[in-house]
Amino acid sequence: MTTSKVSYLTQQQAKDIDEELFNEYKFSVDQLMELAGLSCASAIEKAYNDRKKYSKCLVIVGGGNNGGDGLVCARHLKLFGYNPLIFYPKRTDKPLYKNLLLQCEKMNIEIIDKIPSETQINLIIDAIFGFGFSGEIREPFNGILKEIKILEKKIPIISIDIPSGWDVEKGPLNDNCIQPECVISLTAPKLCMKYFQGKYHFLGGRFVPKILEDKYKIILPDYMNSEQIVQI
Repeated sequence: MTTSKVSYLTQQQAKDIDEELFNEYKFSVDQLMELAGLSCASAIEKAYNDRKKYSKCLVIVGGGNNGGDGLVCARHLKLFGYNPLIFYPKRTDKPLYKNLLLQCEKMNIEIIDKIPSETQINLIIDAIFGFGFSGEIREPFNGILKEIKILEKKIPIISIDIPSGWDVEKGPLNDNCIQPECVISLTAPKLCMKYFQGKYHFLGGRFVPKILEDKYKIILPDYMNSEQIVQI
């Protein structure tokens, strides 16, 4: 089931809603991260559920919350019967992320130090930059995005919330930006998704209270029953 009735958020609106969820509604970062990562894994299972064809997932993890979503996603993909690999080139010492990585290691998810060849993977999950990113893309991520760009013609790319390297509101700024086949928006799609031309667009992160939805005058689609995702 797909729906077109949905609002698109500016970067500032997305930040404001996140802050309100944390400060006024007392959600914790790891609580929302768990729900977001589960939503992402559920969307991937929905779109790429042929385990023989798509079992080998490479999750490329950035240093912020988007990367945390990716670590949670990898753990749930493992539970769903996939064989994820994690490429985590720039780690943080924050306890939350160290714990998320440890949980993946305890589930025998391999942590690798470079992007493998195209013969070793059949899905790439982009969990590098989220909606809070701005400014110049520095190494090692500039080079990593170039590698992803080369692989996108042969391997489906799935971006969590924002295709990394895109402007949150203006979308891809040049032809060198990655063009994912699938994006899983979280909370609500960001303005850049109006420029998305891929195959699958899901919304996840089913945690926005109705009163907050009304306050910000955003339209969110109805989730079916206990589903954590909805296709847009």
